[in-house]
Amino acid sequence: MPYHRGGDASSQADKLSGIVEESDLYEGFAPHVETSEIKTLDFYNLPKQTGKEPALRSHTEIQQLLQQGKKRDVKNILRENSWPINSPIRSQLWPTLCGQHQTKQQMLDGFYWEMVHQVFGTTELSEKPIMLPAFVDATHCLPYHLTSTGRAVADRIVNVLGYDCPDITYSPVLYPITSILLHFMSEEEAYICLAGLVGSKEKVFINQTKLQHEVTWKTVMQIAKKHTKSAISYFQRICPGLKLERVFMDWCWWILAGLPFQHLVRIMDCYFHEGIKVLYRVALVILNLFHKECQSNNEWSPDNIKNDIGNALIKFCKKIPVSPAKLLHAAFSIRGLSTQYISRIFIKTEMLLKSRSVLNSGSKQLIKSRSSDNLPTSQSQVNIQMMSHTLTIREGEKSPGHRAIAMGVYPIHNLKSQVCTNEDLFTLWSWLPVRITMYQPVLLYTTEEHGCSLTTFYVRVEQHEPTLLMIKTCNNEVFGAYCSSRWFERNVKDDKGQRQAYFGTGETFLFSLYPERAKYPWVGIEGDKDLGHSSELFMAADSKMITIGGGEGQAIWMDENIRFGKTDSCKTFNNPPLCPSGDFEIRVLEVYGFVGI
Repeated sequence: MPYHRGGDASSQADKLSGIVEESDLYEGFAPHVETSEIKTLDFYNLPKQTGKEPALRSHTEIQQLLQQGKKRDVKNILRENSWPINSPIRSQLWPTLCGQHQTKQQMLDGFYWEMVHQVFGTTELSEKPIMLPAFVDATHCLPYHLTSTGRAVADRIVNVLGYDCPDITYSPVLYPITSILLHFMSEEEAYICLAGLVGSKEKVFINQTKLQHEVTWKTVMQIAKKHTKSAISYFQRICPGLKLERVFMDWCWWILAGLPFQHLVRIMDCYFHEGIKVLYRVALVILNLFHKECQSNNEWSPDNIKNDIGNALIKFCKKIPVSPAKLLHAAFSIRGLSTQYISRIFIKTEMLLKSRSVLNSGSKQLIKSRSSDNLPTSQSQVNIQMMSHTLTIREGEKSPGHRAIAMGVYPIHNLKSQVCTNEDLFTLWSWLPVRITMYQPVLLYTTEEHGCSLTTFYVRVEQHEPTLLMIKTCNNEVFGAYCSSRWFERNVKDDKGQRQAYFGTGETFLFSLYPERAKYPWVGIEGDKDLGHSSELFMAADSKMITIGGGEGQAIWMDENIRFGKTDSCKTFNNPPLCPSGDFEIRVLEVYGFVGI
């Protein structure tokens, strides 16, 4: 939700944050900023004038474009408009950009101050230091140019956010982002901005667990190996024993702790709209620039940097030899770095780390996250295989749930699904192909965490085979499908160059868990021969919908917003409608893949 200033912006900022104005030297900065430390008239802000520069765009123009849904136009404007560091536009622009990502209901007036009172018992700013939440990295509480009062305000915001968002367990960049926001707005506005960034479901802005943090830096490292090959090879050549992991663990501090404030502010202009991928791009440019300087500047000679390349990178950033405009231009000129490409590397890395965490469960767990909370745990891969074997030889004994509980090694006994009960999950697990039960399931997509978008669904799910879809409707019906083929096959073309309408195999099946509990396998599994084409309509998908089952009806159909769907009887599975009304509204969709397949 964008927060719009009204009336006298300066007096309103004072009223909202309880901060006495210390300096009115620069119009663009909040009163809790030490403006005398900020360079505003150096070469960075004085590019050579050609007389052909277009006028800088206004907040009103950008706001109107966002209201019209023209996010691509906004992206281009933010990339190209080099507003001066002391421009007053950011006091309105940043809240508007952050507000578009807000997924919760609009915050009521005074909500933040009620939270402050709940946490501290008063809205008065304490003169004593405040203990920071455990998720903060104490070594990187970067204040930039905040006054002592501004730092106290940042401490308070982070505490309130931690209280309001208990799922945040590790987020070292949250404090620096808070500090940056406070340079241009009031305390309450900064909190609302952070709430939008933290709660965003369509884009990633701030990592909130150790798992996400580790996956992110390892994703940057993988991308760098492809897009900055020369730099990586150079570092490994001058430091034969160098472990790249040690360098990339600090990648975000090249930007947040290294770059001059002028550069950082312009990066944030784009970051608050596009997300963390902006930082990925900037990191790659930093690596290439550093490599170039290493070959031409004695200050960065091999002898001077080989003992600590990571620290040398941060020092280099403090003296970066390009303007903010050139840095961003280089960053956005990198080709082959699409959001989908980045997401695939991220998901692959995430699954690898989660699988290692599961298989090494005897050691200290990596960390809990909202995604990993929903993941089953296991004693070891051997136990999973034992479980699978036991299910096979005990098929006729008790109910699946009782068999699993009796074994004590069932790999989903700790799963906390938002869709199914434990008993339902035990039943569902017994219906899976036996070979699949040997693999560790991993949550790929959930509307609770990743938002309701078919595009996001494809990015996170399409390369995985098989997948398990579980739907809970707003009437609490629970049903779904085991899908034997990749959803990416919707793009595969036949010999005539046309996309397949349907794909999949006879291993696909439907199931219902509530109010009825039943499995609906492919009608051809019994070996009947003359079933016709309508009996082999397993899976279909495009940019507007996904379908499972066909022939005189669709067993499961969902729209592009993963909000509404319908279910009918179909010939492929000979199933009844999976919910009584036929039409349904989706409360939660969860999709699982399997590690190691």
